[in-house]
Amino acid sequence: MSTEPASPPSALQRVTREAAVLGGAGYALALQVSHPSVGRGVAEHSDYADRPLDRLRGTLTFVYGQVFGTPDEAERIGRIVRAMHTTVNGPGYDALDPDLQLWVAATLYDGGVRLYELVVGPLTDADKDAAYDDAAVFATALGCPAERWPADRAAFEEYWAATIAAMRPDATARTIIRNLSRPASLPLRPLMRLQMFLTAGLLPAHLRAPLGLSWDALRQRRFDRLLAAVRTVYPHLPAGVRQLPMRLVMRDMRRRAGRGRLYHRRRPGRPTNSNGPSRRDRPGSPDQPSPPDHPDQSTHPRSTRRARRRGA
Repeated sequence: MSTEPASPPSALQRVTREAAVLGGAGYALALQVSHPSVGRGVAEHSDYADRPLDRLRGTLTFVYGQVFGTPDEAERIGRIVRAMHTTVNGPGYDALDPDLQLWVAATLYDGGVRLYELVVGPLTDADKDAAYDDAAVFATALGCPAERWPADRAAFEEYWAATIAAMRPDATARTIIRNLSRPASLPLRPLMRLQMFLTAGLLPAHLRAPLGLSWDALRQRRFDRLLAAVRTVYPHLPAGVRQLPMRLVMRDMRRRAGRGRLYHRRRPGRPTNSNGPSRRDRPGSPDQPSPPDHPDQSTHPRSTRRARRRGA
């Protein structure tokens, strides 16, 4: 099945399909875990440090599945992720908390649009509005009520600014970032160092030190030069190269779904990943309990837009 929509791609699809937005993966995660409740959930229910690429693949399966999947695919992924998250809870956190779901979804939206504009080019106000409206699917697919997604971009920017200003990463968040910076796999270390450099450059200044990320004028100049170089080269790459990660993840997702092995059953007593499907919950166990059979129509962008227009 093709990953391309039959109609012209939406603004959110144009943003999400770009490989360049993956440069914001660490940025989104750092913002997520800067919320103490999200950080605790990740620390206690994810094997992010041992399998960072599997965690990334799980998150991309969720994101690409919601944006490029068929309605049935998007609904299935959303149901499974919500079912997985029923066990992600503990003192001071619960993955089914709408406030936490909203924050995680907000970081996915902001990271994608920000990286797109930094590397590919600016979006028109109309495209930004359309992308924002569709991005509500990231929240509703996690289980957040549709009405909790801020009504428009202006409302979102107020929510974002207030949340960022109040954010104070704790020791748990710092440990998560430190562990990600030093993966067990030696070949991954240069890649993660680059990702953490980008993360530090993208983060608000007051979050860097609490997360253990150093920054100074020299690093800022290097960051600016790197972005300038990427902006010069990336837009001229063939579309097939720029969209390759999306196509590979969607192909892998559909291959595994076709075999009836979209997600592994979580092993008893083992963690899940609060940012999306994890390796231990990932594609594959035929004995996984089935998620609810009833479709959740709010998990697809078109359905979300209809619900919001009805005032849902």
